Amino acid sequence: MNPPPGGPTLRPMIRLLLLLSLFLGACSPVARMGGSWTDRAPSPVPDPPTEFRAAWIATVANIDWPSTPGLSTARQQAELRTMLDRAVSLGLNAVVMQVRPTADAFYDSRLEPWSYYLTGVQGQAPDPYYDPLAFAVEEAHRRGLELHAWFNPYRALHPTATDSIASLHVTRSKPGAAVQYGDLVWMEPGNPVGTAQSMSVIMDVVDRYDIDGVHLDDYFYPYPVNDEDGNRVEFPDETSWRADSLDGLDRDDWRRRNVDSFIENLYDGVKARKPWVKVGISPFGIWRPGYPASVTGFDQYANLYADARRWLNEGWVDYFTPQLYWALDSKGQSYSALLDWWIGENVHDRHLWPGNYTSRVILDGSAHWDPPEIVAQIRHTRQTAGATGNVHFSMRALMPASHGMGEAVAGEYSQDALVPASPWLDGAAPRAPTVVTGLHDVSISPAGDDDVFLWAIHIWDGRDWKFRVVPGWQHRVERVEAQAIAVRAVSRTGRTSPPTLVRLP
Repeated sequence: MNPPPGGPTLRPMIRLLLLLSLFLGACSPVARMGGSWTDRAPSPVPDPPTEFRAAWIATVANIDWPSTPGLSTARQQAELRTMLDRAVSLGLNAVVMQVRPTADAFYDSRLEPWSYYLTGVQGQAPDPYYDPLAFAVEEAHRRGLELHAWFNPYRALHPTATDSIASLHVTRSKPGAAVQYGDLVWMEPGNPVGTAQSMSVIMDVVDRYDIDGVHLDDYFYPYPVNDEDGNRVEFPDETSWRADSLDGLDRDDWRRRNVDSFIENLYDGVKARKPWVKVGISPFGIWRPGYPASVTGFDQYANLYADARRWLNEGWVDYFTPQLYWALDSKGQSYSALLDWWIGENVHDRHLWPGNYTSRVILDGSAHWDPPEIVAQIRHTRQTAGATGNVHFSMRALMPASHGMGEAVAGEYSQDALVPASPWLDGAAPRAPTVVTGLHDVSISPAGDDDVFLWAIHIWDGRDWKFRVVPGWQHRVERVEAQAIAVRAVSRTGRTSPPTLVRLP
């Protein structure tokens, strides 16, 4: 006897179709551009929080990494992974890693030798072989961190590493380009051979590595040296000046022009190759005494021949990180007064991310600060219109230690944040991603061939929006106890897509 219509044979099929339709409904995006449910989530989805949170990783004299020259490859890699893991746990979103401390290389270069600070012998590659910069970029991006490559354009030798000089080093391959000054050897900024060498080195890294930024610090012409009687020693560049003085510039103006030309050519060169790679400079925090009126101290314009104000005024940077290494209440070098002055000079509205002397927590005596000073500086920066982040010198001070500096910073950075966008570098924002919820995870995929660096995720728990950042290579995230999830795609320059808003069953 045949079963009646709708009997036992059809009922399992109907149940299966019903369950499948419910599952597919739960697994498909139900709203875009901040669509809302009156009983579920508010509209619109909030904008992602943005703040640059970075630390320098200094390699000169093994300040931060590696802890000593000549470590095994495995130990070097383990130390760097530990630092990057620490950066993520503290809420940082970028690291600034020194890759050329003294006309040498923390990467595989045909132009300059392997660094002494890496292997203990200049010119000697790691054994077993690996490329530290390629490794650092991959490990940083895997964690959702930007990696900015930090170069010293002119310093050739440091007194901590003078006992092994390779034949590829500039002092041997181009001896006329470098001069002795005090206990340092310096590449002469007025010598076209030396400046061409430095420019080639930086452009080679931009071409070959997937870095997020090119970074210079405050070393242009060297800090002045005095002789035994206390008299200033003149930097030995008279021959180059005489050979290049047909336009009548005095020696000081000629020196400043040399540095200005390097900065302008650096910016143009990077943008011609990879427009999305940011160019940042971290000059000494005072342009000149009296700017602003309350400021006293070292004159970088007259002594380092660094017209840092001009570089910012001309727009030859994407971000500017003046080293504001003084306390908030310093009388002659007030952190707040200097920050306000630099913001006032930022006529192209580039990023202003001041540098903080966080490592003073590990110094002794009158140089010592307790962590609350740095915390107060972070908070002051946040409250100051025109400044959108901080860079900490250096990573060593943020590693676990009894002073608790890292934990204090983590308290300020407890919520994830994106690096502020640089819209002048890329006019195209990515498109909204596809988001599908499964039983145990959420699947995210880019629209078409969009190149996504990060996912910016807002999670609605029924009361508040929570925010987290996930690396763009990660296309599945664990299901969360929440009622809704909104996902934005983030480009290399920080541009964000409209949100894809999905209700979670």
